[in-house]
Amino acid sequence: MKKILVLAGAALAILLWARSGCSQDLSWSAVLKGVRAEFGDVTQISTDSLAAWMADSSRAQPVLIDARTPEEYAVSHIEGAVRVDPDNPVLAASEIRTDAPIVAYCSVGYRSSSVAQQLAEQGYTNVVNLEGSIFKWANEGRPLVAEGQPTDTVHPFNAVWGRLLSRDVPRDQ
Repeated sequence: MKKILVLAGAALAILLWARSGCSQDLSWSAVLKGVRAEFGDVTQISTDSLAAWMADSSRAQPVLIDARTPEEYAVSHIEGAVRVDPDNPVLAASEIRTDAPIVAYCSVGYRSSSVAQQLAEQGYTNVVNLEGSIFKWANEGRPLVAEGQPTDTVHPFNAVWGRLLSRDVPRDQ
């Protein structure tokens, strides 16, 4: 219930800013600040850092966890990501070593920060959240896949959150 209230409050704040004519950057700033405030104990990793990590074959690659709905995941995800239920991620992650590097993401970072926090509470020692999550990743033109094929389409979660996607990012309705 708490998670729903946090999401609803953040969505309302974004909607009010958008209606008042504020910029997309202000909305992103508020969302990122809100995620950090709500999940201060969760380490955040930038999209630049994750992309560099994934490109570095000399480093152990992270387990990518997508904390979105099956419908969102089906539209697109970061290649190699495993979808988990954000309400019960430990069950889905039970086959992952507790010391494995894990990067969680969702649409903007709320659900994935919650997943990262839950995993850390269950003894996973190397879990981080992708700051800005798949929306920021897509806004930067980074690669996405659907059914093993490249795509640039992203599920907007809903009309309010979808405002955080760049206008040139195709949305699945």
